[in-house]
Amino acid sequence: MDTLHSPWQPPLIWRAAQLLARVVVGLLARLEVTGGIPAPLRGGPLILAANHISPFDPIVLAAACRARRVAPRIMATGGLFRAPVIGAAMRRAGHIRVDRGTSGVHRALDAAAAAAAAGGAPILVYPEGRIGLDPGLWPERGKTGAARLALSCGAPVIPVAQWGSHEVLPYRAPKGLLRGIAHALVRRPTVRVHFGDPVDLSDLTHGVPGAARLATDRIIDALTDALAPLRPDEPGRPRHVDPGRPVDTSRSHRRRPAAG
Repeated sequence: MDTLHSPWQPPLIWRAAQLLARVVVGLLARLEVTGGIPAPLRGGPLILAANHISPFDPIVLAAACRARRVAPRIMATGGLFRAPVIGAAMRRAGHIRVDRGTSGVHRALDAAAAAAAAGGAPILVYPEGRIGLDPGLWPERGKTGAARLALSCGAPVIPVAQWGSHEVLPYRAPKGLLRGIAHALVRRPTVRVHFGDPVDLSDLTHGVPGAARLATDRIIDALTDALAPLRPDEPGRPRHVDPGRPVDTSRSHRRRPAAG
């Protein structure tokens, strides 16, 4: 069990998986990682909040985090944990199961808060709660789980923006998986990951009505700001369009105006 006196250490299986992820990404793409985690934030409660654009994202983020010498515990959908082989590996690696739409969501937040408070490993979350379906692949309006986690344990949030993984694996993978891999082996698209500046949530208090929503919007704003420089020549719709990806504009994010 995680305690303040016994910080979590990344298991060997997770460190090996990060190394394998770096090899896989290197075969299929050109990885560029910028930004980083400030030294004062290492070793304490920390949340990495990433945008989600492709089934390839977890592999990209594992590789990028290894490049920045961190081994985060990932909050991942319960479906992965139910898979025969992957599920066992996820549990042994110390990742946190999230059963969306059930009471397990609250248990997952409690487990993540305890892990964050214990220190030793960042918690990696996807604040959008799904692979985004925005037609431009910009971050969608987020779920409040990541914000509630940050406010409850006082952990700083670092936005982690990524771009290019949608060119490696299709949205409906494993359908089209082999075709996507073959295409990536030939083209080796550039995949960019940027660790941004911590999101300022210092004026918000856990439990105050509306605080979680405000914090969520700030996190999504920060992700949008961090993503923009990664796709300067694709400000609208991306060049690579996956015909199997549905479009849903019901969760489009509207940036809040800056306080004047």
